[in-house]
Amino acid sequence: MQDTPGQIPLIILDVQDAIDQPVWDGKSHPDYLSVIQRLLHLWRSNGWPVLHVKHDERTPTSSYYLHGPWNGIKKEVAPIEGEAVIIKNENCAFIGTRLDAALKDMNAHRIVLTGVVIHNSMDATVRAGKALGYSIILPSDATTAVPVIGPDGTGWDAPTVHALTLAILGAEYAEVMSSDTLITQLSQ
Repeated sequence: MQDTPGQIPLIILDVQDAIDQPVWDGKSHPDYLSVIQRLLHLWRSNGWPVLHVKHDERTPTSSYYLHGPWNGIKKEVAPIEGEAVIIKNENCAFIGTRLDAALKDMNAHRIVLTGVVIHNSMDATVRAGKALGYSIILPSDATTAVPVIGPDGTGWDAPTVHALTLAILGAEYAEVMSSDTLITQLSQ
């Protein structure tokens, strides 16, 4: 890795109670949360920067609705003192938020992006982050996908959606690797 680990923020995107609602059932990688917890523990124990991105959806029917009962950040990854929480209202964490400014304040050029779901807010954030000049590390097991039904009724299962989205993002927008590989690289 070209930067030292202490210069690479860990970003946890949209890991809120909303993701446990039925609309998000059938996850491709149900252990994603424990992987994020493992990475979060590593970052915190080393004093490396951590940012949380919380989705405050304006649509009342969304499980992420800003005034809804499931809008809170999951307790397993809840921010502690000194960790910023960036509020977003769109799928992309860079649109209408302070994320870019916060990363610039940290002099961050690379980021590790974790969270949910890979084919929605994660995808939008990776693409925008790349366009803004960030080098993005995407741990493949620190995210998940859910099944997708196309407008013609064609369906894709969650593992296929997960694998295809990672393949697309990894081809041009992000460095995709497992969390184990990331941890190994950070310790070198």
